[in-house]
Order: sequence, then structure tokens, then C-alpha cells
Amino acid sequence: MDRIALAAGALYVIVLLRAGGTFAVGWLAGAGARRGRFAGLASSERFRRAERAIQRWGAPVVAVSFLTVGFQTAVNFLAGSMRMPLPRYLPALFVGGAAWALIYATAGIGVLEVLGRLFAERTVFGVSAVVALLLLVCGVVVHRRRRAARPSGDTTADAS
Repeated sequence: MDRIALAAGALYVIVLLRAGGTFAVGWLAGAGARRGRFAGLASSERFRRAERAIQRWGAPVVAVSFLTVGFQTAVNFLAGSMRMPLPRYLPALFVGGAAWALIYATAGIGVLEVLGRLFAERTVFGVSAVVALLLLVCGVVVHRRRRAARPSGDTTADAS
């Protein structure tokens, strides 16, 4: 139990720094955009309505974004660039970050223990599990890159 608490605590500090830093970078980028070329867009009524909606209702989205993969950075950056007030953002950051840290600490330690037992008791299975995991990750990366490189009108690859 001490390992989980230590891992969760370390991950919590990491996620607070990372997400809070992303929010701060978004805040600075939004401030720069409001003074630069996009000042006209940022002063439009449509933009202001969107900004007010994010400022008011964005906190639940920020908290839930920590339960997703690849979405949390965009949400934290957008919350910063749209100037979500800190009294709304920080509670969402603390709650969502805690959930993220606990999930990754418990699941991460569980996976490491299983892999450790596999390597200790059945080395061939342990090596096979790591190789399979690496092949899966490489396959996902290659698939995403190919899909991103494909022209939007190309449907021949989807038909097969």
C-alpha cells in the first residue's frame, strides 16, 4: 500500500505541474493572440460567447479530461487560452489530477508486478509480453501516421 501511495503522490505532483503549466502556456498564448493578429477575432461576439461558456462550464470538462488519453493537454491549454478563472480551474485540476494519479498508480504498479512475476517465474513469457506490447504500440503509431497522411478524400483504404 505504501508503494501505491508514494507512486500516486509523485504522479499527482507531476500532473499538477504538467497540467498547470499547460494552462499557464495557454493563458499566455491567449493573451498574445488578443493583442496580435487575432485581436479582431477575439473581440467578436461569437468568440466572447464561447469564452464565457468555457469560463462557466469548463471545469467539469477539465476534471473529466484526466480520464482520457491525449485530450487533457488540449483541454488544459484551451482552458488557459480562454481565460478560465482560477477559482473554477484549480478545483477541477485537483480533482481530475487526483483521479488520474490514482488510476495510473494502481494500474501501473499492477502491470509492473505482473511483468516482474513473469520475468522471475517465466522469463520467456515476460519477454514475449514486452515484445507484444512494443509491437502493439508500434502498430498503433504506424496506423495513426498512415491515417493522418492519407488525403481526406481517399476512401479506398477504408473500403478494404
